[in-house]
Amino acid sequence: MDWATQPNPFRRYEGAPLIALDHIPPSSEPQCDAAFVAGRVLPQPFLRRQVSQFFCDSLALSALKQAGASSWALRINPSSGNLHPTEGYLISGAIADLCPMPMVCHYAPAEHALERRAEFPLETWQALTTGLPERVLLVGLTSVHWREAWKYGERAYRYCQHDVGHALAAVSLAAAALGWQATLLDDPGTDALATLLGVGDPRGAEAEQPDCVVAVYPQGGVVRDATLPSEVLDTFVTLPWVGQPNLLSQGRVEWPMIDRVTAATKKPLTDQWYGTPESMGPPLEIGAALVSLRKIIYQRRSAVALDGRTSITRDAFYRILAKTLAGAGQFPFNTLPWTPLIHLALFVHRVQDLDSGLYVLVRDPRQTRVLRAEMKPEFAWGKPVGCPDGLELYRLQTGDVRKLSEQISCHQSIAADGCFTLGMIAEFERPLQQFGAWFYPRLFWESGVVGQVLYLEAEAIGIRGTGIGCFFDDPMHSVLGLKTLRYQSLYHFTIGGPVEDPRLRSLPPYSFIP
Repeated sequence: MDWATQPNPFRRYEGAPLIALDHIPPSSEPQCDAAFVAGRVLPQPFLRRQVSQFFCDSLALSALKQAGASSWALRINPSSGNLHPTEGYLISGAIADLCPMPMVCHYAPAEHALERRAEFPLETWQALTTGLPERVLLVGLTSVHWREAWKYGERAYRYCQHDVGHALAAVSLAAAALGWQATLLDDPGTDALATLLGVGDPRGAEAEQPDCVVAVYPQGGVVRDATLPSEVLDTFVTLPWVGQPNLLSQGRVEWPMIDRVTAATKKPLTDQWYGTPESMGPPLEIGAALVSLRKIIYQRRSAVALDGRTSITRDAFYRILAKTLAGAGQFPFNTLPWTPLIHLALFVHRVQDLDSGLYVLVRDPRQTRVLRAEMKPEFAWGKPVGCPDGLELYRLQTGDVRKLSEQISCHQSIAADGCFTLGMIAEFERPLQQFGAWFYPRLFWESGVVGQVLYLEAEAIGIRGTGIGCFFDDPMHSVLGLKTLRYQSLYHFTIGGPVEDPRLRSLPPYSFIP
């Protein structure tokens, strides 16, 4: 790392009008469990305060840390190394007290404000949202790969995709807290997204890779067509875009591998249909977390160290795993239009009344037979004590797996010091063959969505989690007996009792301007 070229974590569009949003402190409602299930929170109107609340709960700053004279911000959406390559955009119609006509804006989290990049006629908005509910917002996400590559080099590509997944989950749950639904619109291609968001020409600044766009609308609405008409998108080329993207670094290092992967995974325009997902059943609810969703959203932190002593109850363990299932109406997984492709291989260390050892949670029960055939034949595949119906959790082998999980996680002690650690195992080969290379980042997005749920569920029961991006995938595959590309380890995570970080300084709102 060259500290002289450390990127600015905040993109700004110099010269774009700034629309300040309201700072709204976290409220006690809705309750966490209610917000995770569709239909349990009354839909709120699309007004300035609600849009402000939406960004407060999804992409805003959540706290500051300070060491000596240096201070830096934390955000609602987590990021590898707190580098935050993900940028957020709003495309909307007219909103009372916010904008008199449709607009495209960039969200500036340090200011908690929208930078208005372009305005366009009502007729264009109506044509753009054909097939979407009448009341709808479009939220775009992009990645500045250099911001992550400055520290992580080639690994930055997949770390950026993890972060997109975390941001998708943050957007989904912020919508859920307002009684809204977020749905990934996966028809538009990469070039169309660049046109829609106004990020195709960085004008000498660091490039942004368009990742996705999400429709946000009241729960109960129906998306009939997710294409975003190409002839309408073409009109965005001629809009009078305002604002120059700021230069984030005085110098950059080129990473050709990231450029090659980005080119290989470029998405074309598709009339995308993933099939009709078979119902995964109603949400599996175990116990109750009597805490507000916004409270845990704001207090979420990535653990810097775990104490190696804390344990959790068996029911708490089952509750956390149940929240990662994609049940009917289950946030945030109902934002993704495909059935689950990520499964969890678990190293259990400190769960009361449960044997330590290696377990697997199959998030799509139809994959159980195939996973079992791919893994070591000597695995037991036994249901653990007290495991509720509907939770496809299996004990593979018992024993102390702390040292093993630490070794696999690049010898990081945090993987052994938690209550449990896990690896996210993706069904890998089939979706890439079926859809194409452009689906590759979406596997990481799903793993990031799972990770965000793990973060929040850990907070809800009074402990803490953190994603582990550095791990050895081949040794992980060897532990499980995986020998082909049918399944691939993509992301690791650990949960346990935190060693508190004394650098936390303040809570929102902030006077912090970078």
